[in-house]
Amino acid sequence: MTSHAALRHRHVLTLPTQPASVATARGTAEYVYPSWGINPGHPSFAPTLFILSELVTNSVRHAAGASPSLDVIYAAGGGVLAFAVHDRHPDQPDLHNLAKPAGGLAMVAELTAELGGTSTVRPDADRGGKTIWITLPLQ
Repeated sequence: MTSHAALRHRHVLTLPTQPASVATARGTAEYVYPSWGINPGHPSFAPTLFILSELVTNSVRHAAGASPSLDVIYAAGGGVLAFAVHDRHPDQPDLHNLAKPAGGLAMVAELTAELGGTSTVRPDADRGGKTIWITLPLQ
């Protein structure tokens, strides 16, 4: 997969850690990716919207007390569609060892893998927050 730093297109959105932010994050993806030439009919597009919604919902539900805002990073380039959600909650979930069957993050990791993508948790330097990156192939 392409390095996140090498992705040509990038858009960052900061939102309050509130339920309405889920729809805003999803609507922004529905606008931004097609503006970069990504076809909304591509097989990775609808799962992208679902996974992104799950990640933002997770931040709203679990991080609001520690993180009054969250960042959504949209990126693409080199045959890759990527996105990330950052919050300042200190929990660092292990996306590859979550209980199954389960919804939420376990479902995100499973769907991402089924699509041939990657899911990564990157802790902040002070370990007081994290960014969950999802990368999906566009080819």
